[in-house]
Amino acid sequence: MEEQWQVPAFELMDFSPRRTRYALCIPVINEGERIRNQLSEMCALGIPSRIDLLLLDGGSTDGSIEENFLYSQGVRSLLIKTGPGRLSAQLRMGYAFALKQGYEGVITMDGNHKDGVEAVDHFIRELDGGFDFIQGSRYLPGGRAVNTPLLRHLAVKYIHVPLTNWVTGFHYTDTTNGFRGYSRRFLLHPAVQPFRDVFVGYELIAYLSFKAPRTGLKVKEIPVTRRYPQKGAIPTKISSLRGNWELFTTLLKVAAGRFDP
Repeated sequence: MEEQWQVPAFELMDFSPRRTRYALCIPVINEGERIRNQLSEMCALGIPSRIDLLLLDGGSTDGSIEENFLYSQGVRSLLIKTGPGRLSAQLRMGYAFALKQGYEGVITMDGNHKDGVEAVDHFIRELDGGFDFIQGSRYLPGGRAVNTPLLRHLAVKYIHVPLTNWVTGFHYTDTTNGFRGYSRRFLLHPAVQPFRDVFVGYELIAYLSFKAPRTGLKVKEIPVTRRYPQKGAIPTKISSLRGNWELFTTLLKVAAGRFDP
């Protein structure tokens, strides 16, 4: 099956061998001090000793992921995408690498320091407990939505979540949050097949949210913190108009089954 996977070309820098049961995949591109602060916080909490860190770079040019720094923060591997595609291509690259390395599951979090890194251990426990898809939610009791832009909040609560719930039959509360966990069983399920070139931009995130409940796998939401800065530029690759329109049209295509195998 692996020979049929469509995965973008990439360069690999390994800093250590595989040490843990799961991998934490962090997509980045020119995140500057945000990713450096995020990795430093994770290192201070000892997270790299409990889960291997894989950085999935989309072509950074700002020097933020310099090799010696990554090694000092306990990063296991840096994957640098050289093939085409954006976020979904980075994720396909990372998930394929993790599965070929023998990891039993992956956790994904953004590399712009919006996610509360303390939740990583909660995701690990849920994967250990047999769940196949764990969605982080800022809107569950115990979760925190800090300084969420109003347009993003309204779109999630009144468009993205209701449509996803209506189609899947699962009661999500936060469907655009990229802080998630996936079991090996889910990513290799024949009804899912995530390693296809149709997943380029934001498609894969929405697609996997839809597929998990509809394939009868074990799905769960857990509370997380998602924090936007109070002032200054919003750390996101989604522009206010074009990016949100792309998210909406992608959601409609996923709901209509356009990305099904």
